[in-house]
Amino acid sequence: MNPTPGTSTTGARPGPAVALGLVILCIEGYDLFILGAVGPSLLSHPDWDVTKSTLGLLGSLTALGMPLGSIAAGWAGDHYGRRLPMVISLAWLSVSMLLSAGAGDLTLFAATRFLTGMGIGALIPLVTAYVSEAATPARHSLQVGTATTGLAIGGILTGVVGRTLLPEWDFRTLFLFGAIPLVLIPVVWRLVPAVVRDRTAQAPHDAAEAIPSAAEPHDSANRLRQLLAPQYRRSTLLFWAATFAGLVIVYGASTWLPTLMVDSGYDLGSSLEFSIAFNVGAVIGTIGAALVADRGLLKAATIVSFLLAAVAMITLSTPQPRPLLLVASAVAGFGALGTQALVNIYVAHAHPARLRGTALGFSLGVGRVGAIVGPSYLAAVTVLISSSQAGFYAFVVPALLGAVLIGLLRPGRRPSATAPAGAHSEAPVVQ
Repeated sequence: MNPTPGTSTTGARPGPAVALGLVILCIEGYDLFILGAVGPSLLSHPDWDVTKSTLGLLGSLTALGMPLGSIAAGWAGDHYGRRLPMVISLAWLSVSMLLSAGAGDLTLFAATRFLTGMGIGALIPLVTAYVSEAATPARHSLQVGTATTGLAIGGILTGVVGRTLLPEWDFRTLFLFGAIPLVLIPVVWRLVPAVVRDRTAQAPHDAAEAIPSAAEPHDSANRLRQLLAPQYRRSTLLFWAATFAGLVIVYGASTWLPTLMVDSGYDLGSSLEFSIAFNVGAVIGTIGAALVADRGLLKAATIVSFLLAAVAMITLSTPQPRPLLLVASAVAGFGALGTQALVNIYVAHAHPARLRGTALGFSLGVGRVGAIVGPSYLAAVTVLISSSQAGFYAFVVPALLGAVLIGLLRPGRRPSATAPAGAHSEAPVVQ
């Protein structure tokens, strides 16, 4: 079941919040997928001597900065409000991308990717928490999911720009578009509330585990301790592990998909078309799955999306007609980016506003180990196993693992809406 329809009480209107979140994550998606788009150009660079192992290392360096950004921004968002950390993160991301565009050697380029990773890691928990708090309860998953499709739309833009400019243009030209976040800073300052307001009455019916009572301490220094308290510990650890599995797929695909398609016999232009299909599928699939989730099926939708990622990658590994491969790329996109969006929605559902940013920050921060491992994991598989199919099969393991982990989440309990103030009566949560 879903929460009773209503409007946001946080001071932010759902429409502008969703639109702003979508634009911010669109820029972030561009920054995320750009390394995959320029991967074949990097491998053929005449002076930098980039190998597949180097490409995997660059992806892992990008991911290495993300836990720092996610954890710091999630805590800062709960402590200082969403606005200031979001502005700082946008400025950080813009400067890092511009430094990448001006990098004159591989070492400096690698350092700028680490800095970019910190900015990417910071924005996702901040934007997810902000849109979650502004969302209409009855359309929570749809509105948060719509905003998170910005990541995939940014990936589409990366593919289009790469298809248009590469290999004729220097690949570093693509990083110049990273300055765009600077123009959003005044908009964020105007639209994003400075203060986080809790909204415990709107706790969703399919939240995992328990929502604590109002009697629990709100001390910001104890937020992580609260996440690991008995009421939240099981769901917290499962969310961290599921995010790890999801991010292995997301960041492995964002770094390696075009290169894997080239290794399978497709030219660079065709491989970027598959990358575009990957992200189109993520947009359509995420919105469709969010509609299903708002009907009380968030857990089922998340499990199915993990399984679809496995099926799609197996299909991509085999010779198939081109239209079928494009469809499989689209399904893989939903299974990667769409699945992670659903996991983030699940985390936001399961926590009150005072813990939401911290919960998202630590889920993404700890799970970012998957983002660090993902590109290098794919690089190791492709180096150790000569078959062009090996890279695709490497995605199947984390996809199946993620489905199992979400399946282990138990229905929780939430405070009864009819219980008198100060009472500890609880009503069952229905998934």
